[in-house]
Amino acid sequence: MSDAITAYACYRLPHQQEYHRVVQRGKPAETLASVAQLKGRRGFVMAPFQPQHDCPVLLFQGEHTIHSTQEPTTGTALPLFFREDTQCHTPPFSSTESTEAAHSPKVWEKAFHIFGEALQQNRFSKLVLSRHALLPHDETVNMQQLFLKACHTYPRMFVALVSAQQHGTWLMATPEILLEQEKNLWRTIALAGTMPLEGELLQFDNPPLSLPADAIRWSEKNIQEQRYVASYIAECLKRFARQRTEKGPYTVRAGRMVHLRSDFTFMLKEGVSVGELLQALHPTPAVCGLPKRQAYDFIVHNEGHQRRYYSGFAGPLQMADNGTHLYVSLRCMEILPRHYCLYAGGGLLKESIRAQEWQETEMKMETMRQLTAPCIK
Repeated sequence: MSDAITAYACYRLPHQQEYHRVVQRGKPAETLASVAQLKGRRGFVMAPFQPQHDCPVLLFQGEHTIHSTQEPTTGTALPLFFREDTQCHTPPFSSTESTEAAHSPKVWEKAFHIFGEALQQNRFSKLVLSRHALLPHDETVNMQQLFLKACHTYPRMFVALVSAQQHGTWLMATPEILLEQEKNLWRTIALAGTMPLEGELLQFDNPPLSLPADAIRWSEKNIQEQRYVASYIAECLKRFARQRTEKGPYTVRAGRMVHLRSDFTFMLKEGVSVGELLQALHPTPAVCGLPKRQAYDFIVHNEGHQRRYYSGFAGPLQMADNGTHLYVSLRCMEILPRHYCLYAGGGLLKESIRAQEWQETEMKMETMRQLTAPCIK
């Protein structure tokens, strides 16, 4: 059997100085048709927003090593895998053209109108609308350098680089926990609402511990959006969890943005599997909407593009060394043959204003955009 690398995942947990590599050789990552099939499984997982034949749940179970983020990259050089259908995402733009030129806002504006009408008709209390943008690159991307820069730039976030034959290469730096385990205690969060962190406030390490109480004034729209997500998660946990506690909402920092967050800790009920809980939680209203099932179907049919692994989730699942740490795949991009494809989205309510929502997606894309320029060989 060939020992060539066919798939790998590198990940760094928040506030850690070490990162993990899971490398598969000779055979591809295992593919699963649904999140429910993760029941009883172990390994590094990357799940899409909508599992499909060409975009399945991926499970990595290869050789596992641990490396320091403070030292030069060592070990086997990591290849760069592309999807077979990437040509449909790489139009012939010149390297001097901007992200905005590579992706017209008209597609997003049309979707915003469709989503807004559905909200005004009271079909949904919340919908999440996302978009993607293309940023050209001319040279071969140095994946290790790109990943380590993300680790150093975003110490508070979960950072992951995942690459697999047939499924492409993805980088994320995300603040949102989907499901985390510490011994018998589990945790999830409701993260919603977004505001920029500017000026003198950037010196503060982690709101709310350091920020003055009146430093961040949240709008009613942001408060309501986060409340929808927290209420859904609390209701969902009633079926699967016992000894539940809730803390929040409070303000947390993610890069140059702040969000409203509530923490839920709990123990699983007897007989409940992690796969069952994941199937119920994913996708959360933070990336989908409410009512969730109807919002999910509406997004799939009306958003205007395929999210693929954006707004899915990724992380170690029931791994012996560090348990379960699954994060929602936000602030992410796919590396294509000639472009970076950046993804971002935002929660829409009845009162959402188009220009403000567009600016929010631009602000979120900046998380990945500022990593890209120097990361070439």
